[in-house]
Amino acid sequence: MEVIALVGPAGSGKSHRAGIVAHQHSCDVIIDDGLLIRDGKIVAGSSAKREDNKMAAVRRAIFHESGHRDDVRTALWGFKPKKVLVLGTSDDMIVRICDALDLPHPEITIRIEEIASPAQIRLARRKRLEGKHVIPAPTFEVKKTFSGYMVDPLRFFLKREADLDAVPLEKSVVRPTFSSLGKFFIADTVLAAIATRAAEMVPGVGRVGRVVVESRREGVQVEIEIVLRYGFPIWEVLKEAQQSVAHQVEHMTALNILNINVDARRLMVD
Repeated sequence: MEVIALVGPAGSGKSHRAGIVAHQHSCDVIIDDGLLIRDGKIVAGSSAKREDNKMAAVRRAIFHESGHRDDVRTALWGFKPKKVLVLGTSDDMIVRICDALDLPHPEITIRIEEIASPAQIRLARRKRLEGKHVIPAPTFEVKKTFSGYMVDPLRFFLKREADLDAVPLEKSVVRPTFSSLGKFFIADTVLAAIATRAAEMVPGVGRVGRVVVESRREGVQVEIEIVLRYGFPIWEVLKEAQQSVAHQVEHMTALNILNINVDARRLMVD
C-alpha cells in the first residue's frame, strides 16, 4: 500500500484540491479531517468539522479516540487500497495519522504551494475566515453528517489525459460547529411550525393536527396528522402534503430529511 501526502496550512485549500490530486495519482481513498472517503462516499469516520472547538477537531483529525480510529482502520484495511491520499497541516500530522491507522509513511509528499498559486491560497484562506470549509465528497453524502449545517455543493470537471471524456469531481462547502460565526440550533417547535404551514398550503388539506418532530444527529423525522377536505383525491393530497413538508423543511433549515409521515385522520365538509 502506497501513501501520498498532501500537506499545507489550515485553510490553504487542501480539501478543495484533494479530488484532483487523488485522480492524478490514482489514489483509491482519501483520508481528510477524520473521514475515510472512497469513490465520493464517506465510508467511515466522523468529521473533525463537527467538533465543538479546534482542539477537539485536531484530536478527531489525527484519530486520537480509539473507537473512531478502530472504525476507520478496519474499513480502510478491508478495502485494501493500492494508494491512499492523506491530508494534513504538517509532516508530523501526516505521520501521526499514518501511525494511528497502521499505514506506511508517505512515499510522496505534495505541498499545497506546488499545486496552488499564492492567489488561490489567499482566496482559500479568505473563505476559511468566512467560516467555509470544504469536504471532498458530494453534498448528498455530506448532509448525512452535517444535517442542519449550511452545505453548498461544488462540481467541476477534470479532463482525462488519455481521452476527451470529462471526470466529474464533487465536493461540498460547510460551516463547521466551531466556526467563529457562532453556534446555532433549530428548535423542534420551529420545525413543527414549518411543517404545519407547508401542509396547510396544499389544496385539499383542511386542517393540521398533531405534529411530532424527532431530531437526530443524521437528520429529522416528522409525523404529521391532517384533516382532509371532502371532494379531493385522498392519495394525491397526502403525497403532495408529504412533498411540501419535506421541501420546505429542507429548504428553510438545511436539515437532512429522514422521513416525512403524513396521516389522514378524517374528512371535513366546508
